[in-house]
Amino acid sequence: MQLRHPCHRLRQQFRCFATKYSGRVVVEAEDGRSFAVEVDTPTLHTDSRGYALPRRDLICKVSQILKSPPSPSDPFLDLSDYLDTLTITLTPSEASEVLKSLKSPNLALRFFRFCPSEIPKFRHDCFTYNRILLILSKSSLPNRLDCVREIVDEMERTGIQGNISTVNLLIGTFGDGQGNGVNELTRLCNPDKALKVYQEMRRRGYRLDIFAYNMLLDALARDQKVDQVHKVFEDMKKWHCEPDEYTYTILIRMTGKLGKPGESLSFFQEMLSKGISPNLIAYNTMIEALAKGRMVDKSIFVFSKMVENSCRPNEFTYSIILNVLAAEGQLGRLDEVVEISKRYMNKSIYAYLVRTLSKIGHASEAHRLFCNMWSFHDRGDRDAYLSMLESLCNSKKVTEAIDLLNKMNEKGVKADSFMYNTVFSALGKLKQIPHLHDLYEKMKQDGPSPDIFTYNILISSFGRAGEVGEALKIFEELENSNCKPDIVSYNSLINCLGKNGDIDEAHMKFIEMQEKGLNPDVVTYSTLIECFGKTEKVETARRLFDEMLAAGCYPNIVTYNILLDCLERSGRTSEAVSLYAKLKEQGLAADSITYTILERLQSGSHRTSRIRRKNPITGWVVSPLR
Repeated sequence: MQLRHPCHRLRQQFRCFATKYSGRVVVEAEDGRSFAVEVDTPTLHTDSRGYALPRRDLICKVSQILKSPPSPSDPFLDLSDYLDTLTITLTPSEASEVLKSLKSPNLALRFFRFCPSEIPKFRHDCFTYNRILLILSKSSLPNRLDCVREIVDEMERTGIQGNISTVNLLIGTFGDGQGNGVNELTRLCNPDKALKVYQEMRRRGYRLDIFAYNMLLDALARDQKVDQVHKVFEDMKKWHCEPDEYTYTILIRMTGKLGKPGESLSFFQEMLSKGISPNLIAYNTMIEALAKGRMVDKSIFVFSKMVENSCRPNEFTYSIILNVLAAEGQLGRLDEVVEISKRYMNKSIYAYLVRTLSKIGHASEAHRLFCNMWSFHDRGDRDAYLSMLESLCNSKKVTEAIDLLNKMNEKGVKADSFMYNTVFSALGKLKQIPHLHDLYEKMKQDGPSPDIFTYNILISSFGRAGEVGEALKIFEELENSNCKPDIVSYNSLINCLGKNGDIDEAHMKFIEMQEKGLNPDVVTYSTLIECFGKTEKVETARRLFDEMLAAGCYPNIVTYNILLDCLERSGRTSEAVSLYAKLKEQGLAADSITYTILERLQSGSHRTSRIRRKNPITGWVVSPLR
């Protein structure tokens, strides 16, 4: 008779007294008969020191029983049946492995309770307690904190001494209101709760390690509980737990944020005096504290020591130095910083400095640094070159920008359409038409191919300069290229034609874009309304406005200002007032241009006859023309 997994029914029929005998179990039935059965009893192995090793087959079997799909019978009854077939009881280390495999915290907690109550002579140890504490700390159970407290109380009642992992788990659990455990403590911890747990652990005689102290210090420091930080720090040294670089970094960061760079420096010097080598984070934190206090000389001195001790600065290090130099008007000392760290000055660091200087508006410094990069490196950095182009263009140094664009190939950087478009845009704003022509011809000859943005920028630029023929020529090239005109292309051309007096052609382009399936937007309508309004074709402008509304294109404050100005200048005061009322109904906020037009309306400069009548919307007295 082979019996591998007795079911609950067999358990009711037999009162089993099992003894190990040559691989068999002797079973005594209620009628007095006895017989031997083969059972699947996992073999107990030991390591070289004689300690029992976890039996993987047993762990898998127990886990399988507990995680089996729901059935009418209780899995814990099935588990009890199975364990009755074993001659060697489940060990705490094996129970810990089973707990680890269970995904459900409720199931894990139930198994944790099952072991000492149903398995003879089973007694949880510190590791099984830590395992269930970890499972509960990561769970989303609404009563998880109460469960943790019950487990801790049970540990104390049964005389199980926790270890440092227990302390870390408890600080993480009670310090973190989000249930994310130890790893999240420094970010989400409730420092008051963490401090209470720490005090309770000290009362119970637990000794914390450096990891636990650093977690607690960081939590308190982030909440600016300065007195408690100092007390815990002194307590840490009193109990012979030596601070490390992370401990001092926490203290330096806290005092730096409080605007006490002198105290930060004292902690930094204390760290050095203990023979602790600061890491990158410690150096950055110290430099940041000094920079916050506008202590330029000391910031650069610590930076030099950082390099001297072979700690490589990163972009954050340079950003701190750069910001304090800019704030104190000492950007000239950037050369000193570059010289100090020249063995670490690679392309990416140069590129970062160029980008940052460009963004904060120091084009000359960015260009000077860029020239250094150009001289010292055979190959360039695309981002640095683009930043330099943008900086030069923003500073209206278009000649230098064109020169850089032409020389990029020398450093292995290929100018792309985005770079060309950056320079085209700057040239267009400055109406540098000859340069615009030359650069466009070079682009067509050497590449890259113009894209839709290139064409749109050129159409707008030529239109701004009054070069209508050139704008039409570019538009024609666009139509014959791989790109096709979009709404921006038509808007740019319509604006060019209308602003340069060819309103009929502008209107034809407006109709053409609709025929090609492009729906005019608020910019299209606003541009045409302005063009017709300024050529005193008020009716056409008003009709376009109505057409815009009918098409479901909602006017913005710019559109209203254009039409208000048109109506006011033509003396159509009543219509202007009605339009202003509609603007208010739409919920748009009037701007300075709107108020200027309204002031002109109120002054009555265009009225030819007056009928004193109070408008119900504005309260003004107006006289519509007859």
